[in-house]
Amino acid sequence: MRTKLFLSTLIIALITLTFSMLSVNFVFKQQFSNYLTQVNEATLEQLPLRLSSLYQTTGTWDPALLNEVSHTLPMGTVVTLTDPKGKLIATLSNPMDNMMHGQGQMGMGMGMGMSSQTTTNWKTKTFTVSGPLGNLAIAEVRYPATAQSLNPQDLRFQSAVFRSLLFAGGLALLFGILLSYFTSRRLVAPLKRLTQAANRIGHGHLEERVSLRSKDEVGQLADAFNAMADNLNRQETMRKQFTADIAHELRTPLTSIKSYIEAFQDNVLPANHENLSSINEEINRLVDLSSDLKDLNVAEIGGLHLKLELVDITHLLEKITHSLYPLIQEKELTLNWNTPEKPVTAVGDERLLTRLFYNLLHNAYRYSNPGGQISVTLAQTPDYAEIKIMNTGIGISEDDLPLIFERFYRADQSRTRVTGGTGIGLALVRQITDLHQGTISVQSKVGQETEFVIKLPKKIKVAEE
Repeated sequence: MRTKLFLSTLIIALITLTFSMLSVNFVFKQQFSNYLTQVNEATLEQLPLRLSSLYQTTGTWDPALLNEVSHTLPMGTVVTLTDPKGKLIATLSNPMDNMMHGQGQMGMGMGMGMSSQTTTNWKTKTFTVSGPLGNLAIAEVRYPATAQSLNPQDLRFQSAVFRSLLFAGGLALLFGILLSYFTSRRLVAPLKRLTQAANRIGHGHLEERVSLRSKDEVGQLADAFNAMADNLNRQETMRKQFTADIAHELRTPLTSIKSYIEAFQDNVLPANHENLSSINEEINRLVDLSSDLKDLNVAEIGGLHLKLELVDITHLLEKITHSLYPLIQEKELTLNWNTPEKPVTAVGDERLLTRLFYNLLHNAYRYSNPGGQISVTLAQTPDYAEIKIMNTGIGISEDDLPLIFERFYRADQSRTRVTGGTGIGLALVRQITDLHQGTISVQSKVGQETEFVIKLPKKIKVAEE
């Protein structure tokens, strides 16, 4: 890529430089020709005065003096001088005209013939040469419409300008080559580092990062690359943690069941109702775990489809609290119920909303201190229904609050399964809330209380398949 970039930049510089030099050369020649034409015409305007002065000096048309005037005529100019009666006095032209055409004649005086030079476009002018006693002669001037730089001075000047253009063009080309080299190197170097970093990440080195300080598109690409690497590293860490958590969640109940069965086989424990109930409880935990994992996975991949209907949130929460009431009584908790007179409703999937509120209320029961309180507050606006579930208890630290909706996350890693649950209930709560296009937030004070606030919209925008 570096070679391609260098060559493409160099070709562009060459094309631009070539066209620039050709354009400058063309414009210079055109402007220089215009300048010479203006100078020639100014010279010809002075011709009558010079001829009049020449005649008055000698009182006649002196061939030697006319020859001097011929040397000052512009290239290609022919002056036919006649007296007032029309008799030819002399034909004047610059002797250099003959030299340029290989005629070898040095001077044109009286009786001189017209120059053999031919020009495509000609201009003519007629001047009257006057003196003190009246008209002395008529001068008919024929000259090129566009002056040509035929004298040595003009040619040397044009040559010097062209050499200067070549020199400047050479310097510009050299500078373009150096600039193309360093520019291509500067542009390609960070891309090479990005490629090397991508290869290392592809081989499992997820800690690889690219350090670029530029704020251009390459710098933005590097920032996006680093963000992607951070996300991959985070996903890999979550995958490893997820695998470890699954293994732990499965191993604990299976180990317990295995221990009971071995005790039954060794006649250490009797296979009575109490021991079989313990095994059944562990099996139920495995079933709940597999069910939670399935629902969470389906929700995360967008496989859950809402069966939308108008749900009475008040009635739904009453059913859930009624099912949990024996547990609440056993822990001697006080249940505070704050609802408006009219039922609070929202559009949603009743089965999933039941799962959502059951998880929150069950967590409120589980993490409340004995003799504590659970408060359920409902409110509604024209746009959404608001549900607040608060419990007094151990609370959640500020460091743990942003992480409690992650799978298998427990604020207290030392908690047992009885107090800590599977660790995926709140993750499922977040997924169901997002699926209903709602919001969930949590506030907590360690050792005092925790409050979850859920807002469910009254209308859900369903994307067309």
